[in-house]
Amino acid sequence: MIYLLHIDTSADNGIVALSANGNILSSQAIEDSKNQSAILNTLIDVVLSDAGIVLQQLGGIVVCAGPGSYTGLRIGMGTAKGLCYVLDKPLLLHNKLTLLAWQQYHNNLNEYEVFMSMLVARENEFFIAAYDKIFNIYIEPQHIHAAELEKLISGINGNLLITGEGTEYIENIFKIKKSAVFFNKLIDKDAWAMYAYEQYKCNEIVNLSTAEPFYLKQVFTHS
Repeated sequence: MIYLLHIDTSADNGIVALSANGNILSSQAIEDSKNQSAILNTLIDVVLSDAGIVLQQLGGIVVCAGPGSYTGLRIGMGTAKGLCYVLDKPLLLHNKLTLLAWQQYHNNLNEYEVFMSMLVARENEFFIAAYDKIFNIYIEPQHIHAAELEKLISGINGNLLITGEGTEYIENIFKIKKSAVFFNKLIDKDAWAMYAYEQYKCNEIVNLSTAEPFYLKQVFTHS
């Protein structure tokens, strides 16, 4: 039995969950983003206790590594890396854009040729990614400005499904494209468990010493 601990602190509504062979055994919602660092370890203890296992029995730890809240991502990543170092367990990092697209892909097999996910970065800026009908990368996860979005959308061929987070502006763009829109920025924990288990079996783990959140936006510093 492969037990995986899932941590998502990328947004206001996060989750800690435990899965076994791709099925969720226990989960706890994180509804107070300002209190994530204080409650995260407690919630980890709760999901493990619910399933009747201990940390040492984990096969690995899975983190939704962004894009999202800078503070939230650091909290989730720091907790996961600390546990992985202490327990000598592998770390899996998943991009939120990939997870949002995959859960729609899983639910709508053979109905669309392109699955796009997006999140609002700030006003008139977005994070986007897209995958083809066999879930190969069609558009790499990236940060994009509104002025670039319409051109990018118009260049996509085939039936397009869009999910994630929307605004009236981008909804109007997608209406022009006659795309199917299923805006939902929440990660489906059951779909994530299945995806994570497959990634684990394929040994899609990361180097602990170099692992970083998927900020996707360039960080500017002043000298």
